[in-house]
Amino acid sequence: MSVNKEQYLNDVWDSIIQYLLNNRNVEPDIINNFLAPCYIYNLTESKVMIAAKNSIIKQVVTNLIAELSNAFIDVLELDHTIVIEVYMEKELPSLNAASLPVSVINDRDFESMPIQKDRTFENFVVGDCNRESQTAALACAMKPGKFFNPLFIYGNSGLGKTHLLMAIANYVKKTDPSKRVYYTESLKFVETVVNAIRDNKIDAFKQYMYSMDLLLVDDIQFLAGKEKSHEIFFTIYNELYNNRKQICIASDRQPKEIRGLEDRLISRFNSGLSVGIDSPEFETSLAILQMKIKSNGYGVDEIDPEGLAYIASNFSGNVRDLEGAWNRVLFYAIQFQQDGASIRFETVINALKNQAVVSEKTGLSPKKIIKSVADYYGLTRQQITSKTRTKNVANARHISIYLCRKLLDLSYIKIGDEFGGRDHSTIISACTKVEKNIKNDTSYAEAVHEIESMITSGI
Repeated sequence: MSVNKEQYLNDVWDSIIQYLLNNRNVEPDIINNFLAPCYIYNLTESKVMIAAKNSIIKQVVTNLIAELSNAFIDVLELDHTIVIEVYMEKELPSLNAASLPVSVINDRDFESMPIQKDRTFENFVVGDCNRESQTAALACAMKPGKFFNPLFIYGNSGLGKTHLLMAIANYVKKTDPSKRVYYTESLKFVETVVNAIRDNKIDAFKQYMYSMDLLLVDDIQFLAGKEKSHEIFFTIYNELYNNRKQICIASDRQPKEIRGLEDRLISRFNSGLSVGIDSPEFETSLAILQMKIKSNGYGVDEIDPEGLAYIASNFSGNVRDLEGAWNRVLFYAIQFQQDGASIRFETVINALKNQAVVSEKTGLSPKKIIKSVADYYGLTRQQITSKTRTKNVANARHISIYLCRKLLDLSYIKIGDEFGGRDHSTIISACTKVEKNIKNDTSYAEAVHEIESMITSGI
């Protein structure tokens, strides 16, 4: 939408002058001699910069800020207060490009990414692994900007971070449709910034973002190393935060673990609340699986209970694994079990025999090994598979990797997948370190042996 900014600002100022004359709360002589010669230098959603010809006019206009503020709120039909700043022309701050108010910005240039309506709090399965995150997200949705700002949700892929972000958005839009909600992934944010700079619309983009009541950013870790996007995001973040607008962010790791992210951003993220989501335990995995089956139009009683338990036990790494396993079972049953009966346990086993990372001899899986090591060291599975490099976590991770290799005889690549997508060289290095420590450190060797005994005795 093409708008002549100078003309727009002149029209707004004329309306302000007329408003003051009509309401007679300022003497007409003062308006004509002191206000009329001024003009609006810049106007945003939250601030007006007024230019005065000399110091005397500036002093008089400064004493009328309360009256001017009320006039701007009424004329522009604002639902919030607005800051009035008065400058002499020689004092005016430099602006790269004066910003247009949000009412004249084309939404299509910077529109939010789609928010899936079926991602709600009602269909988010809560368990010990995600209860803290769900509670914090719901609090933010109920009172945006009042609690936990910013809210930072971290966890491995497929554990429900995006679901919670969209649940917040859907709750806010349902309870207050007037709220402006913006959801984006960090790579999409970078793309929007690049396009805005190319089209000379970066100031318009910032003004558009300043008008948001709720900002949701997914996969913030991909913002790392993007210097210009860092700068723009930092500006938007500060403006929204200072105006008590809610900011919710998701990442695959904690703020301090994101390499390439500016310290000032990490500091601001840490000032809010950071909550993690862990891999679901068996009960939560089973509940999620049952919900997914029902949402696809099937009944839970259409599959053998042992088959459900098998899927929930062996594909509990994340929700996507559960969905993928169920889809494979369903496809296999349609193709090979054509008697119309409930899906049998044998059908589940045959459908997933080459999919589940489980030893046929022992029934062990990487998740069981990781949990055993985590319990031994008083950690969580999330910490062991995260990017954290603190000594105690790294030590537990190395032992977990070593035992997965020893007890399951998995390929290095497959083990890497189980530990957050690490490459095979990292897995080889971890195994080598543990083997070396076992030879050189008696207490270390005893700890590894004790953990291994705990795992194998429970088979």
